[in-house]
Amino acid sequence: MKGRGLTISELRWPDTPDFVAIARIWKSDASIILLSCVWQGYDLLQNEVLSQIDPNQADDELERSITQLLEPRIHKVMTGDEPFYVQHGAYENETRQLSPAQPPQYDIAFILRANERIMWPLEAKVLRSDGAVTSYIKELKNNFLSCRYAPFSSEGAMLGYLFSGVPDNVFRYIETKVPCELHHHLAFPERAHKYSEHTRHIPTNKSYPPHFRCQHLILQMTRE
Repeated sequence: MKGRGLTISELRWPDTPDFVAIARIWKSDASIILLSCVWQGYDLLQNEVLSQIDPNQADDELERSITQLLEPRIHKVMTGDEPFYVQHGAYENETRQLSPAQPPQYDIAFILRANERIMWPLEAKVLRSDGAVTSYIKELKNNFLSCRYAPFSSEGAMLGYLFSGVPDNVFRYIETKVPCELHHHLAFPERAHKYSEHTRHIPTNKSYPPHFRCQHLILQMTRE
């Protein structure tokens, strides 16, 4: 059977020791910066959109429409000097199957300017209530922890768009159902933001980082 061909990005940035070194360096430096951009983008979404409506009246295309509104507001708060840019709907070609299958697609991704194959992804799930975490947990387990998402990154994020309930309950359900232990993020003490640590199963002949930190951001879809 014929294997996969090469993409333009794979030709431009082949897998080399330098490639791996760059992937390791940028995450540790950039994580807090990009997460700050997400929270500031959410603040703009809250002020410019959610405060003007009753979000609970919306019942169609919730995940896509919220994400589509959030991404440009994240971009708006960025200075342009960051070592990455942000993109809605970026494709992860590293873990694609043979054509014509479509590669995995991220809701939002921060992409390293120095090597555009290296992405720090964020996946969003609508939480109609603070106990409705099934699809959220499935996304974490089946995609992030399998290396299907974020293969080159030791971090990524889940965004929970919470319509009813309180973030603390969401965190308790995540801890129970993954299961995992959630830790407060010291850089965001006033936010509904925690993280969990995981060990991933790395595919044969791949040098993806086995340790993975998942950031959990619960964004309340309220009129406050």
